[in-house]
Amino acid sequence: MRSVYDVQQLLKRFGIFVYVGKRLWDIELMMDELKKIYRNELIDRKTYLTALNVLKQEHQKEEKRENNHTF
Repeated sequence: MRSVYDVQQLLKRFGIFVYVGKRLWDIELMMDELKKIYRNELIDRKTYLTALNVLKQEHQKEEKRENNHTF
């Protein structure tokens, strides 16, 4: 798992489709949903941590991108 798309595909296997309209918010919602499926023991720890790491990295990139566009 290397991208947000990969995490989306993982969530989709559980019937979870995330689109809020703002990428930063989408990533935050995906993190919440990922935590829920992990807490309910639907995915293993390695998968959870890998997916969470991908989302955290993308969240940081998106925050930087937003901060650069603020005047």
